[in-house]
Order: sequence, then C-alpha cells, then structure tokens
Amino acid sequence: MRYWWVNQNQTFKHEVQGGFLWSPKRSKGDRRNPFYDTMIEVRAGDLVLSFCDTQIKAVGVAQGSAESATKPAFGNVGNQWDNEGWLVLVEFTEVESPVRPKDIIDDLRPHMSAKHAPLQANGNGNQGVYLAEVSATFAEIILAKVGFSVGPVAAEPDESVNEVADEAAQEAVQGRTDIGPTQKQQLVLARRGQGVFKANVRLNEQRCRVTGVIDPKFLIASHIKPWRVSNDQEKLDGCNGLLLSPHVDRLFDGGLISFDDDGTIRHSSLLPPEVWSAWGLDAVKGVGGFNAAQCAFLEYHRTKIFKA
Repeated sequence: MRYWWVNQNQTFKHEVQGGFLWSPKRSKGDRRNPFYDTMIEVRAGDLVLSFCDTQIKAVGVAQGSAESATKPAFGNVGNQWDNEGWLVLVEFTEVESPVRPKDIIDDLRPHMSAKHAPLQANGNGNQGVYLAEVSATFAEIILAKVGFSVGPVAAEPDESVNEVADEAAQEAVQGRTDIGPTQKQQLVLARRGQGVFKANVRLNEQRCRVTGVIDPKFLIASHIKPWRVSNDQEKLDGCNGLLLSPHVDRLFDGGLISFDDDGTIRHSSLLPPEVWSAWGLDAVKGVGGFNAAQCAFLEYHRTKIFKA
C-alpha cells in the first residue's frame, strides 16, 4: 500500500461525492507537473488523505489505476485546466473528526519528504500541490488523529489490469493462424459470456445458483477459471461457467465470493456484510453441489481468484 495526499480546496465536494481524483496531464503552457504525474503511480488499494480548508476531511481507497478521461462536471471550477486529464476512481469516507495538520506539525515534520512535500515546515499547505506521496508513518499519524482504522482494504479488483490482460489475450487469439475464423469468433464471443460458451453453460446450469433467477436474458455466463488464462477448450467448456445474476457475477469475478464443491458459499473478508444483506441474500448458505468437472474449475477459482 502507498499513501497519498490530495489537495481538494476547490474540488472536495465534487471529487469526494463523485468518488474520483482528476487532474490535467500538463500544467498551463504544456509544462510537466510532478503533482499531476503522480496520478499514474496510484494503484488499487492505495490510501488517499483528502486535504481541504486546512483540514484532513476524508480518507479514500483507490479502486484502480489512472485512465485518460475528459474533465468531469466541476461547474465553474477549473476553467483554466485542459479538458483531457487523468482519472483515478477513489471511494472516500468523510471523517467524523477532521484534523488540522498544522496543529500536529511537530509530529509530522520528521516524516515529511524534503522534496514535493504537501506541507511547509511551519505546517501551512504547499501551494501548487495536487497529489503527493507521503510516508506510511506520516499517514498513520493523521489516521490515528481522525480515528480512521486501516483494516482489510475493500478496494474493487483492479479491473483495468484484467481488462488489459483480456485485450492482450484476445489480440493473440485474433492473430493466430492455426485456427479458422469460425473458431476465432467463438473464442472471442466466449470472453463476454456469449456464443457457444453460453449455450454450453446452459446445458449444465438452468438458473443463477444464488438468486434463483431462471430467465437467461437476465443472467451472465461467467467463466469460473478466467477466460484470459484458459486454453481453447476451457474457454468454451460449459463446465467452466456458471449462470449468474449481474451483481453476483461481479462478486464472483472479483474474487469476493466463491463456492465449495458442495455448494457452500465462501465470503471474502473484503466483502462488506451490509452489501450482501442489502441484496437480500443473508439466507443463502448453500447453492447445491457441482459435478466433477465444475469442481476442478472451482478449485482453481478458490485458490487463484478468491480473496479470503
């Protein structure tokens, strides 16, 4: 985990409510800005301290890496910024007891970087800073003051990483010369749970195991062993798939739930209980057993994908 300080004097309301960080890629005059360059270093699970009006008012958890994006709807704020920039999704929690770093500068000063620090030695904020990295000890002092406990970080899976891997695997399939266009098409369709793959899954599964929904129009054929790491046979194998409701698919694909061979549901420690409860799934304990071929794929999911 890395720790970041973001100055949000102008954008606190927009970025905290919207769940993101956004910066231009370059400063005015097309100049590089080290506090914009840091955006591309953020990774899922990193912690972000939100500084606004001289106080740390919120703490966020990064949900993924930076991506190119046009400027969000900031209203009249940031009219001087370029329209193209970096976007990082961050889930913020506003703290109940904001802390003024200047009041604890004696504790923080020994742990401040000599270069690119977000605070001056006297505790005043450094103008021009947007996103700056801070040390773990620096962050922990502030987190203790605001009463924020860092437990298991419930960041979403870094979907951008998986998406890049999927795209690379798809390009590899499309560039092959050992298979014909029909097989290529079916392998590519299988990536999205479509084509022959979904038909094969429906030969084994007739409903979402968790919600009980049976109409296939509202179900996703989800690979148990991810498409990107499966061989040609596994990509189309109906036993390497489950029919899942979209919200259940998201949990399964992200490793937040898995299944034992007898159908017992495993819940990740990163899955907030209130999410499961809000979906009305508290009563679901087991979903029925799986056949031998499905069990082999589930073993892969439990050991490689599931986040215990």
